[in-house]
Amino acid sequence: MSLRPFLHRLRGVRLGQDVFIGDEVYLENEFPEKVSIGDRTVLSVRSIIIAHTQGVGEVTIGRNVWIGPGSMVICTQGRKLTIGEGAVISHGAVVGHNVAREIIIAPPRSMAIGRATYPMTGPGGFAKFVEGMRLLSQEEKGTETRPHESPGPDGS
Repeated sequence: MSLRPFLHRLRGVRLGQDVFIGDEVYLENEFPEKVSIGDRTVLSVRSIIIAHTQGVGEVTIGRNVWIGPGSMVICTQGRKLTIGEGAVISHGAVVGHNVAREIIIAPPRSMAIGRATYPMTGPGGFAKFVEGMRLLSQEEKGTETRPHESPGPDGS
């Protein structure tokens, strides 16, 4: 048993046995008693569980659930959000709805959508960045994942 689950139990979070809570996990601060986490569940680094937005809701996470790094589970006022037993919430996913047991939730893959012809950190600021932004065509979206490179001496 690690210190994090022990301390969260003291705050009022209902935790099952063998729950792992990673570094920098944010677990509901205002209404900890509104969060329930089942046995053998993993909350990975920097995951976030919130049971209130504009009022209190309730979050119930089943047994054997894996919440990936940087993911967020957020419940709105008056609702009960449930993550079913054995579900997997992939890294970077944002979940604001019920997830059935054994379902895997993943965000869309990251892809190139545009070209920044002026740096966002340049002296012209965000306005200049937006002015210089160019959307990629459908064909370019599938291929433009690296910085533009000039062909080598052999044309490759």
